[in-house]
Amino acid sequence: MSDLPRKAVTRTAKLAALPLGFAGRATWGLGKRIVGESAEIVGRELQQRTAEQLFKVLGELKGGAMKFGQALSVFESALPEEVAGPYRAALTKLQDAAPPMPTRTVHSVLAQRLGEDWPDLFLEFDDKPAAAASIGQVHRAVWHDGREVAVKVQYPGAGEALLSDLTQLSRFARLLGPLIPGMDVKPLISELRDRVSEELDYGLEAQAQQAHAEEFAGDPDVVVPAVVHQCEQVLVTEWIDGVPLSEVISDGTREQRDRAGQLLSRFLFSGPARTGLLHADPHPGNFRLLPGGPDGEDDWRLGVLDFGTVDRLAGGLPQPIGESLRMTLAGEADAVYELLCTEGFVKESIELDPDAVLDYLLPIIEPAQAEEFTFTRGWMRSQAARIADPRSPAHQLGKQLNLPPAYLLIHRVTLSTIGVLCQLGATVRLRDELEEWLPGFVPEEDLAEESVAEA
Repeated sequence: MSDLPRKAVTRTAKLAALPLGFAGRATWGLGKRIVGESAEIVGRELQQRTAEQLFKVLGELKGGAMKFGQALSVFESALPEEVAGPYRAALTKLQDAAPPMPTRTVHSVLAQRLGEDWPDLFLEFDDKPAAAASIGQVHRAVWHDGREVAVKVQYPGAGEALLSDLTQLSRFARLLGPLIPGMDVKPLISELRDRVSEELDYGLEAQAQQAHAEEFAGDPDVVVPAVVHQCEQVLVTEWIDGVPLSEVISDGTREQRDRAGQLLSRFLFSGPARTGLLHADPHPGNFRLLPGGPDGEDDWRLGVLDFGTVDRLAGGLPQPIGESLRMTLAGEADAVYELLCTEGFVKESIELDPDAVLDYLLPIIEPAQAEEFTFTRGWMRSQAARIADPRSPAHQLGKQLNLPPAYLLIHRVTLSTIGVLCQLGATVRLRDELEEWLPGFVPEEDLAEESVAEA
């Protein structure tokens, strides 16, 4: 594949064809209805055909199209099985791979950014990419001091492609809605657009990764590769091997799935508490299972990659999240409603029944109620269907709730992580992680008592 800007016309044409295809299938669906097929059967066939074209086009592109595909792929668990089944393999490919840059382009970027003598910085450099993502690809190499490293090289024109693709996708976001029941796609695309400049800045990414690497150095559960070198369009970090989470999802043992799920949950909640940063791109391509956990080589640790998108949360996750979770579990409807109003989840012009709000929230936070919870695609689909069905009270109430901007990225990351947990089918002690890391989940008086006991 040549440089992205040269493909601009082709990219636009492919993306522009998507809504035309959707419209054609809608007409086809109407014809099927006229000849007497049930709405449910026609709806499923339409959804399946739409998914087929969408994933085919996204899989052929880099930039924003692939970024959107990766974000969408973690919600695969919410799709009906007859749609999700045939395209699970295609979704997994989106999480890990894209057509590579030509070797000459890679060398050109390295020469421009590291100097013409860039080969002298490496004892070895593999021209074949080890991984490809939405804005760059990774090459395995050996740094001049003997360390194995990952060299991330940004695609020329990546920023232009990202913005162009996401602008094009946003124009027909409404048509993508049926693919993921209960999810409004347009805010997801808008939020991805807002993050473009940040993700293109490898300097910011290096800072975020190094902060995590230093905090988690020597941690028995989480491994973050240290930054070795960084400049514009090039980021060099320590290399880590391991089993990609996408492989654990497709072929992992029960032990691997449960361990990956527990560690993923731990990282989601402990990362902000320990670094003030939330890793905000939790698709399976960014995680590895590595041997050598607390119980030896037969145990597992979680390797975390790609810190291009982070949310800066001084003090960790907002305390109202923990407080509202705790009060919801305790059935304190009025207190929960008051807190949601204060934080802007319920606008001043809206008045809701606190008990109805509690009934809406309780099924969603079911994983936090039990000592351990098994995340499944079936559970995810049931939640999506409950919120998506226009006839259900949950759908009507959900339309009246608001998502404040400060919580938008946190919400997406949490939903995405839950999607991955459901893909894993992991049994997780989520409550343990909430009690340990989520501010406000444990009452302050209980924390004070624990401090006194420990003293």
